[in-house]
Amino acid sequence: MRAISVVGIGSGDPEQVTVQAINTLNAVDVIFMMDKGEQKRELTDLRRDICDRYITRSSYRVVTAADPPRDRAAAAYRSAVDDWRSKRAEIYERLITDELGEQDHGAFLAWGDPAFYDSTVHVLDEVAARGTVAFELRVIPGISSIQALAARHRVSLTRTGRPLHITTGRLLAGGFPENADDVVVMLDAGCAFTEIDADGLEIYWGAYVGSKDEILMSGRADKAGPQIVAAREAARARHGWIMDSYLLRRRAD
Repeated sequence: MRAISVVGIGSGDPEQVTVQAINTLNAVDVIFMMDKGEQKRELTDLRRDICDRYITRSSYRVVTAADPPRDRAAAAYRSAVDDWRSKRAEIYERLITDELGEQDHGAFLAWGDPAFYDSTVHVLDEVAARGTVAFELRVIPGISSIQALAARHRVSLTRTGRPLHITTGRLLAGGFPENADDVVVMLDAGCAFTEIDADGLEIYWGAYVGSKDEILMSGRADKAGPQIVAAREAARARHGWIMDSYLLRRRAD
């Protein structure tokens, strides 16, 4: 039977790739890469760099396919995401059927850790549910942007006896979660930390964490917030894309 591995590759630093990930990459026959276009060429280049650096065998192939666009302005957010995943599933299904032999092993390289806000596992589940092509699914964990963010700021995400909440910018815009003291926020294109009552909150923000373009900022959320927004806008204009996350924390006092 075909085998598919989803391999977490860290959040930008090739040295975050684990030994398990390297061993898996050296066992695959095909590496599948989704091309997000010239504006996000760095994301594909890093994946290729990781393959060149760690794969020692010469018999593997790299197969690329254009990533379908997603309607990020759609009013029905959930429906738009489901539609985009279905389009991706059609592409994955074709790639696995046409490019992977019956006993071959293929891999998708997932940014960060596949468990955190990555659609690859969900899409492959949809492919499997269609029943057109059978495969064994394996998931190799990686260093997530959340872990890298905390390490670079030299903080722990958890505090004794206090909960940790992980959410999105879309949900944070509705207010700081009740009964939470430490909140990790991902996928926040609108800088929701500027829309909530930031009194008593600290922010630890990072973009391109682990890469040569890394930006780190922290401080009182009400004071540092505008500076982070400006830095984020400048970085996005410079690179054409941005990948960031942050920790919002109630101050002990």
